[in-house]
Amino acid sequence: MNKTVCVAGASGLVGSSIVKAALSRGYSVNGTLRDATIKDKAEYLYQLEGANNLKLFSADMQRGSDFDEALSGTDAVFIACLIPTYKGPTGVAAKEMEYDQGYREIIQPTVDGCMEILKAAHKQGLRKAVICSSTSSTNPIPAVSVKNEIDHWSDEAEQCKSKKFTSATKTVMEKTAIRFAKENNIRLSIILPTGLYGQAILPEHMHHNPFAWLNRVIEGGQPRHETTPNDSASMIHLEDLANLFLAAYENPNATGRYFGVFDSLHWQDIYAECQKILPNMKMPKPMTEKAIAPTGFDFSRRDSLGVKIRDFPTLLRETIEWLQTHPFHK
Repeated sequence: MNKTVCVAGASGLVGSSIVKAALSRGYSVNGTLRDATIKDKAEYLYQLEGANNLKLFSADMQRGSDFDEALSGTDAVFIACLIPTYKGPTGVAAKEMEYDQGYREIIQPTVDGCMEILKAAHKQGLRKAVICSSTSSTNPIPAVSVKNEIDHWSDEAEQCKSKKFTSATKTVMEKTAIRFAKENNIRLSIILPTGLYGQAILPEHMHHNPFAWLNRVIEGGQPRHETTPNDSASMIHLEDLANLFLAAYENPNATGRYFGVFDSLHWQDIYAECQKILPNMKMPKPMTEKAIAPTGFDFSRRDSLGVKIRDFPTLLRETIEWLQTHPFHK
């Protein structure tokens, strides 16, 4: 493999996993982060196996020209810097905003950032892009028992009406990116993950769930919930997710949206699985109502990419065993 790929958001939880996977396959990687001079971020990326083929660049997604150098000579761009925004620049929570402010401060910057990178890539002659989005863009109204990536979209107007600007961002961004890719002959794939387990590459990722709450229960602390919620959660191992990104890039027929999850499980089953591995852990109070059915997915598109996906017992055990080694404690 002597091709070079660009990973925008190389120090993020997903981006760093893509960097690791691409280097392990022999790709050269140009990674961007807002400030590549921050030693705490760069040093962990430069410790990855194959990092002699890694170059890091400073780039702000609001300025497409920042990406020119990192994109130059690359075969594809992975856009993994579009992290969820829950607050505006002045600290107002997204869920407390009215429509105009929510759109201006939460949705627009992410959509603009994605488009700045896509336009910069197009200017450099790139014809392949893979974007990290979220399953939150696939929740139609009314809900369906089994959802797929082709037919099922969230309604961004409804999301905004119920002040779910953070979720609406993904829906608007995906539609805008797909339109641009079609108009400019870019083969675009969009991966839709949620619930990221496995191994983090930077210590700052340890503040994210599930690492934070699993660490807490390992140490004898409280679980994520006081009472088991009557809800489900989806999940995937970060290595499997990174392999989906690379498969979408490497497969010349891959295009469009792909679920980036193993499956969805009810929270009572998630806690039961945890308890098998950590028999002495503190458990939330049991719920009293009848359990709802977990989200159903049609995984035929995901499976067409040919990536083996770990099941929940495996990915949970691997995550807990890794956390028990006290990573990042020198």
